[in-house]
Amino acid sequence: GSLVAAVLAHSGRLDKEHLGARVERLSRRGEVCTMINKKYSEFLPSMQSAEDLVAQVEGLSNNIDLLKAAIENEVQRDLNVAVAEFTELKQQLERDTLVLSVLKKLQEFDTTIKECNAALLEKQYVTAAQQLEKARSSLRNLESRRGFELKILKALGMELTLQTQNMIYHLGEEWQKLIVWKLPPSKESSSLEAVVLAQLHFHTVPPQDEDAAVPSIAAVLQALAVLGELHSKLKHFGQLLLQYILKPLISYPSLEPVTEEQADVFILRFRSKEFALDESSPMEVFDKIRLIFEVLHKYLLNVPLEQPGEGRKDGRVTLAELLGELIWEQLSDCLIQNCLVNSIPSNSSKLEQYKEVIESTEEFEKALKKMQFLKEDTTALLKYACNVDSHFANKKCQDVIMAARNLMTSEIHNTVKITPDSRVALPELPDPGTGDHPKMHGAPRLLHNGTVNLGSESRLSQFTLSLPTCRISSSVQQLVELAYHTLLEATASMDLCCVQLFNCVRNIFQLFCEVVPTYHRENLQKLPQLAAIHHNNCMYIAHHLLTLGHQFRYRSTSVLSNGAATFVDLVPAFRRLGTGCFLAQMRVQKGEILERLSSARNFSNMDDEENYSAAKKAIKQVLHQLKRLGMVWQDVLPVNVYCKAMGTLLNTALTEIVTRIAALEDISAEDADRLYSLCRIMVEEGPQVFTPLPEEAKNKKYQEEVPVYVQKWMTFKELMIILQANLQEIVDQWADGKGPLAEAFSAAEVKSLIRALFQNTERRAAALAKIK
Repeated sequence: GSLVAAVLAHSGRLDKEHLGARVERLSRRGEVCTMINKKYSEFLPSMQSAEDLVAQVEGLSNNIDLLKAAIENEVQRDLNVAVAEFTELKQQLERDTLVLSVLKKLQEFDTTIKECNAALLEKQYVTAAQQLEKARSSLRNLESRRGFELKILKALGMELTLQTQNMIYHLGEEWQKLIVWKLPPSKESSSLEAVVLAQLHFHTVPPQDEDAAVPSIAAVLQALAVLGELHSKLKHFGQLLLQYILKPLISYPSLEPVTEEQADVFILRFRSKEFALDESSPMEVFDKIRLIFEVLHKYLLNVPLEQPGEGRKDGRVTLAELLGELIWEQLSDCLIQNCLVNSIPSNSSKLEQYKEVIESTEEFEKALKKMQFLKEDTTALLKYACNVDSHFANKKCQDVIMAARNLMTSEIHNTVKITPDSRVALPELPDPGTGDHPKMHGAPRLLHNGTVNLGSESRLSQFTLSLPTCRISSSVQQLVELAYHTLLEATASMDLCCVQLFNCVRNIFQLFCEVVPTYHRENLQKLPQLAAIHHNNCMYIAHHLLTLGHQFRYRSTSVLSNGAATFVDLVPAFRRLGTGCFLAQMRVQKGEILERLSSARNFSNMDDEENYSAAKKAIKQVLHQLKRLGMVWQDVLPVNVYCKAMGTLLNTALTEIVTRIAALEDISAEDADRLYSLCRIMVEEGPQVFTPLPEEAKNKKYQEEVPVYVQKWMTFKELMIILQANLQEIVDQWADGKGPLAEAFSAAEVKSLIRALFQNTERRAAALAKIK
């Protein structure tokens, strides 16, 4: 109040409103100060309590630190000691537990061994075997413990092995008493005489004079099964059964099984029939095998066994099943290869009769399944028998290929004569008929003179497009007949078989192209006659291949009747094969001709008697070679081929002689006379090499036609004219390049001969000037 009064007194000049505002502000400031004082008075107690709480916390923290230090120093040490003691006690407990379990297993092992020995003494083999398996399980359990090894385990293992082998030995003894084999000497066990001596004895009833109880075969087999030895015993028994009983019954038709039952033994043996077929029918074989298995089933195989772990629901299996698993594969293969294969018919007409074999095979498998020898899903034999069409085709193809190969490797020089009217020895093929095939035009009518009327003035011989007369190998003729018969067989077969047989025929001809040139290579290279025959063989086959498929087109199935059944594509290969071989022989003969003419000393200096004799000898040798070839190829090659071949070889000789004489630089008058005489020998005797036919009178025609086949014949004769002519005659023969000499020689060759024959004179120069 005093402050307000002082202020008012000091500022009296202020108006009342201004003074009122200031008073109001000052009042508000006073209220704020009052509020602050109130809050401060309330804060002081809280602050004091917080300070007290901080002091308590600091004390508590100090106490915790003291307690922690005490724990770390004293309690932790005591705790570590306790944990170490606990761990040691735990390890000791584990060791004691392990020792206790090992001792228990050792006790079990010892107990089972003792029980096994006791059971073995009483011939309770199943119990003894089971105890042995328990002992084996205990020993395996001991050996599987890691970090725990006992030296005694090795001794226990040896003891178990000894007990097991002892047990197996006793079981083997019992097995040999129950099943007794009496076998022939091993050296001759495969022969029929040895097999007849084999016997199998079943001692299914204990002997009357023996007091000790004889264990049953089921007990022996079960004990062997428990020990895991049944498989090896049964496998050995199965192999003996196959070798001495089952396979001989399949292989030897004369062998018959004989059974004989006595008081304490059942005997299975054999006897041999004196008269028997070469092969047994499948029905007979199946009956014999079924009898064997019926005996085995009755006296041995019908034994149920416990076979745990075999994948069967109840763990039980019969001995027949086990034996079947061991030997059925070999037995079925033997039945197929040695029985069913032989029963497959070789002719399609006999396929219907094969149904009996199929039915017999089905009954045989059913009988074996009933005896539990086979599983229900096993049908190997029946599948093979039912697939007879395929097997028939395979067998037929195999037989055909083998027959064809034998023909291909037979001698080529055994020949037969083929004429244009020759026919393959086949049954007459029926007409295609109507059906769905395209309409076939009738064959042209043969006229009385053997020609074919083509509907116009032109006429063809009935032998047009026929193979000319020649000689071929009889084996090739048989090969073609084999192909025809095989295709005829194919037309009567099912689609699959038909295609297979058709492909087999193609394989025959493809095989011919590979086998014959390789197998007969040496003879074809050395012997001209065989080369000629091989040429004819190839042409003969190619001739038939042109129409072979067409002849059977409308008799085959729809698979081949669409035009696929053709052999035309093989024709060029056969023609190349024949011509290639013959041309190779021609090259050999040409080489020999040129080699002989090389000894003629180039036909120079014929005034020298030695040179003349050498040249004459060479020409004689060439003619002798050609005559020998002519005789070798006579009546073998077709006449046209013969004449072309002989003409080519004679032309080679003439060409070589003309070339050598034309190359001479100097020919004296005496040389010319002697050269002329040598050439005359060739002209006189050369045509005589053309003897294509055995009838001498018929060969004159071809000897007169030598210029047709020998290209250089006229050239050679012109050379002879030159050797005896004067300059004017030579010029006349030339006739300004239009005469016969111009057709045989070139101008340069004629000039060279003139220079060699005549001296250098004006007349020679004038003659040379006219040769242009």
